[in-house]
Amino acid sequence: MTKWAYDEDRTYHGVWDRGTGESWIEAELAEYGPTERLKVIVLRRLEPTGEMAYRVGEMGWGYNGGGTSAAASAILADALGQEPSSELREAFCEDVLSQFMDEWRLRRGAVLRWVRGWCAQHNVTDLPDVVAQLPPVDSYKYGERPAAVTEQQHRRVSGKPGRPIR
Repeated sequence: MTKWAYDEDRTYHGVWDRGTGESWIEAELAEYGPTERLKVIVLRRLEPTGEMAYRVGEMGWGYNGGGTSAAASAILADALGQEPSSELREAFCEDVLSQFMDEWRLRRGAVLRWVRGWCAQHNVTDLPDVVAQLPPVDSYKYGERPAAVTEQQHRRVSGKPGRPIR
């Protein structure tokens, strides 16, 4: 059985603090169950990309608007490894992010499977490699989770040096 790299199964974790109005999305190593999430390893905080980059600190969900577009650009760019089209980004807002509440988690594999379904529905045949060869759904087909993320592993996951999350 082929083991996928530990970082292929990251989770996107969105938090909106009603008290401060602050919202953010972090990419975490995927964990399964509330006890395991107590010791989750945060890889990085996501930021809007491309034409939505000006909306840093303005990401949102639970509605369909500019903040939701900013969140969608951050999630899709991270999951795909490339900038999403505006059509894909806006469809993700409408179909997925508009349904979320204050705090949520979404596995990268679920994002990629949603993208693949959207591409099939819209007759997109030139799929990004990461969508054409989806990671497994079964968490036991992934390699071991590290106790900590080294700088070299972080660069492989994100392409840039690590930085403090908060």
